[in-house]
Parts: sequence; C-alpha cells; structure tokens
Amino acid sequence: MAKENRKKRQLKKKLLHKYRLVILNEDTFEERISFKLTRLNVFVLVAFSAIILIVLTTILIAFTSLREYIPGYSSTALKQKAIHLNEKIDSLEQIARRDSIYLQSIRNVLTGEVKSKTINKDSLFKSFEADPDQVSLAPNKQDSLLREEVAQEDKYNLFETATSKVNFKLFPPVKGEVSQKYNPKEKHYAVDVVVPKDTPVKATADGMVIFAEWTAETGYVIIIEHSNNLISVYKHNASLTKQQGDLVRVGEVVARAGNTGELTTGPHLHFELWSEGYSIDPQSFIDFKL
Repeated sequence: MAKENRKKRQLKKKLLHKYRLVILNEDTFEERISFKLTRLNVFVLVAFSAIILIVLTTILIAFTSLREYIPGYSSTALKQKAIHLNEKIDSLEQIARRDSIYLQSIRNVLTGEVKSKTINKDSLFKSFEADPDQVSLAPNKQDSLLREEVAQEDKYNLFETATSKVNFKLFPPVKGEVSQKYNPKEKHYAVDVVVPKDTPVKATADGMVIFAEWTAETGYVIIIEHSNNLISVYKHNASLTKQQGDLVRVGEVVARAGNTGELTTGPHLHFELWSEGYSIDPQSFIDFKL
C-alpha cells in the first residue's frame, strides 16, 4: 500500500514538476520569451490543439467544395446534372421510339407489307337507296353525346371544317394508259400508268411531303400525306421537284416520270393510295385516261 502511494506521489510530482522554456537570441543570448510549463500542461495543450484541428478540418470539409473529393460523396450540382441528363435521355428515347414507328410505317408503304382494303362502290349506292321508313333513326344516348360534342367543336371551327370538306378532291397525277391495275392478291397495291419520260407528275391533293428519297428497287420515290388520313405514293420517277417537309397544292408538279429503280420495265408512274394504313384502288377515285 505504501509502495503504491509512493508511486502515485512520484507520478504527480513528474506531472506537476515545473520546467522553464526559454527562447534566446542566438547571437547575444538575450532572453526573449520564457514559459513555465509542466508535463501536465503540455499534455493538455497538445490534446486541446488536436481537438481544435479535428473540428476545423471537419468544418472545412463539410461546408466547402473539398467534400466532393471524398470517395462516395456526390455534390448537389452533380446530382442535378445527373437528373437533367436522365430526363434528357428519357426524352431522346421517346423521340427515337416515335421516329422508329414512323419510319416503320413508311417502310411498310414502300414495300407494300400492309393489309389491303377493298371499297365496294355498289354497297355504297345500295345504302343510299335504303328506305328511311324501315330504318330506326331514334338517337341513343351515345349518339346524342357525340352530336353535342361535334356541335361544340363546329361552333368555333366552322371555316376550317367547311374548307377541308369542300376543297378535298383527287386530281390525276398523270394521264396515260394503265399497264397494270391494282391487284392486292399479287401484292400490287398500285396502278402503273405508262407515260413518256420526264412527264410532269402532279400532286393528287393538297398535302405535305413526308418522304422524298432514292430507293434501290423503286428509284426516286415521293410520298405525300393529305387530309382525311390519305397518303399518295409516286415511284420510279426520273427526278423529284419537292423535298421532305414541303407543302404542295393539288395539281402541283412534284416529280418527273421516269424509269428508275430495279423493279421497272419502262417509263411509267407507279401510283399508290393508302387510307388509314390500308391500300385502296386508285382507279376507284381517279380517271387516268387521256
């Protein structure tokens, strides 16, 4: 017990024993500064300095841009940039998907890989001759709602509606002899009209050019989108006078007839009509005779 007390007194004496730290002038040995220190003072000072250094370092890293250099830590600006890029990628994916569907529909028109649709004019005439007294004309609820909706739309679009209905007509793109008629069974969704080379090919109706390029099989091709979901296709042209995106009027020259492409046997116009994705017989609506 006495031995332990003696050790404690010796340790206390060592910790509290005073030392003098003197700073002298090297040339004159003049005393400049002096401090009275103990081992306990030095230990407390070093510990306090270490704590202050740790706190300052933490504050410096936490509230400055230095934290971005810590592995695994991302800044707010970097997160915002990542979110912006993610949104941009999503928008580009939607645009790419939409363009892919659009190009696929154009490819189907060019290759003819679309179901045909036959329009029987006799059935239309029979419907006109039907006796209205034998047909129930009482409107149902859905019909009444549709009539009200259409009436509200027409109230503010009288001029556009009247214009689209009155001005819509089909104009013969060329005049000549039909060498091959529309035959969906043989996958010939068009009429071939024999004409001299460089004959002006005219737009069959008002519309916008959605395709005007060269193809290996059908040469120079131009496709025009019209109102009422109608698309007209002109193939084997010698040259094109319109570009994609151009607006054309009915009867306006869009190409020159020719004999271009692998699938041709002479100067002629390969003319197709498509309605809502279905091919239709152009001769049912256009007279190609001279």
